[in-house]
Amino acid sequence: MVTEPRVLVVEDDVQTASMLQRALTYEGYRVTIAADGPSALQVALQQAPDLVILDWMLPGLDGLEVCRRLRSADETLPILMLTARDEVDDRVRGLQGGADDYVPKPFALGELLARIQALLRRAGHATRTEPALRVADLQLDPSTRQVWRGGHEIMLSPREFDLLELLMRHPRQVLTRERILDVIWQFDFGGQTNVVDVYIGYLRQKLEAHGGERLIQTVRGVGFVLRE
Repeated sequence: MVTEPRVLVVEDDVQTASMLQRALTYEGYRVTIAADGPSALQVALQQAPDLVILDWMLPGLDGLEVCRRLRSADETLPILMLTARDEVDDRVRGLQGGADDYVPKPFALGELLARIQALLRRAGHATRTEPALRVADLQLDPSTRQVWRGGHEIMLSPREFDLLELLMRHPRQVLTRERILDVIWQFDFGGQTNVVDVYIGYLRQKLEAHGGERLIQTVRGVGFVLRE
């Protein structure tokens, strides 16, 4: 039996912590939030998480010090640093401090999930293999992040894949642009209000490259829906 991995998210920004909790819970993880360094150490001691997502800039103790203490207590615990500090020296300090991986903010949710899965696999923790999603002749495998249509594999960027996966998890349901922005881009859309439309255009072009009918429909004034 595969158990749900326990993930400790150490993040003092309420919006980011809430988004990560929703997204990770949706993916099947058991999530605990800690908002500062001392709380993170206490929760880690009490709950023994399978993986820690750790922000660098924290009140009480900074993420680097928390990372060092967690690593000192458990040499095998997967630790992923999540921070706006993206200088090479900072990344080196984080990895030398005991982090296993480093994801700079702003980040693509799909990439973060893939890195989490890779760290858990490396640690020997079994993760659930999700069944492929299917709509008409379109198939998407969340585990391998591959997409096929009519026997042709379709190569998508990480953001295109995340957008298509969201649509395929809610077939025949109209998703507003605001909801798509919140789930896929979070705070990383640079004020470009047409970014959803642009990426919908990219997806349509790739999905229809071999003559397939249009599956992503526009609902004027509302958003988009995936349906036959």
